[in-house]
Amino acid sequence: MKNYINISDIENIPKTIKEAIKLKENPFQDKTLGKHKTLIMLFFNSSLRTRLSTEKAAKNLGMDVMILNISNAWSLEYEDGTIMNLNTAEHVKEAAKVISQYGDIIAIRAFPSLKEKVKDESEYVLKNFQKYATVPVINMESATAHPLQALADAITIEELKMADNPKVVLSWAPHPKALPQAVANSFVSMMKELQVDFSITHPKGYELNSAVTKDVAVNYNQPEALKDADFVYAKNWSSYQEYGQVLSTDENWKITSEKLGTAKFMHCLPVRRNVVVEDNVLDGKNSIVIDQANNRTFAAQIVLKKILEELKSIENG
Repeated sequence: MKNYINISDIENIPKTIKEAIKLKENPFQDKTLGKHKTLIMLFFNSSLRTRLSTEKAAKNLGMDVMILNISNAWSLEYEDGTIMNLNTAEHVKEAAKVISQYGDIIAIRAFPSLKEKVKDESEYVLKNFQKYATVPVINMESATAHPLQALADAITIEELKMADNPKVVLSWAPHPKALPQAVANSFVSMMKELQVDFSITHPKGYELNSAVTKDVAVNYNQPEALKDADFVYAKNWSSYQEYGQVLSTDENWKITSEKLGTAKFMHCLPVRRNVVVEDNVLDGKNSIVIDQANNRTFAAQIVLKKILEELKSIENG
């Protein structure tokens, strides 16, 4: 693996999931692989699980880790030919090349503006670093994708499924703020690659990018969609068509124990209690959100492991 920008960068998803589960038995089995290698993590936006789990994964592999909060450092310029006489202090061309000298892998977290669809979908932060960096790049959540979360979700389903073809439903849930589509996009893309009976439920107006959801069933009736589900993944996202807008905060879409039934409840966290999901679901025996959070480490670790193996192969000729 040369980079991890989207889940399509995984050559064999089922095999990679099994390898990640195997890592959990002995997380330090490859502790010399990352010796004398450095992971540099750049955060344009705040993080809890992604930051800590990715750092832990790197250290499990023997890597050193450097972390930089970009918002507290300086404003970068991404456009070519710009006369930089305003707020930006450095161009990504120099920044990416310089950072590449200090580390062996760069991991980046950069959210969308949710104001300019075309600009957000260009993934200008991630793509410019990938273009100008001379080392591999990992996506720790971008404007349109969160492939580390999707891999952790797939690991969790594989570990806990009770049927060969489990019914998995992604359900929109209410939220007072406008949130990105990144987690939903990557979860949809991942489920399309697995042996699952997958569908999406959301209010009208919350359709995701049709290029992502192509061939996936959508049901606007949430109780009907959730019936007999094995896994229910709740997630809010703002409108894609009316980009970044909150069209509804209908509390009737909140996940309740009655709707959930015997299904296992999933969420990427953080989650707003009694807005997205009621307390007794989150605190109940069918909630697997902590399992998902734990698997964030092993999703990141298998990705880092594959990139380090690629680097070692190149070094060895």
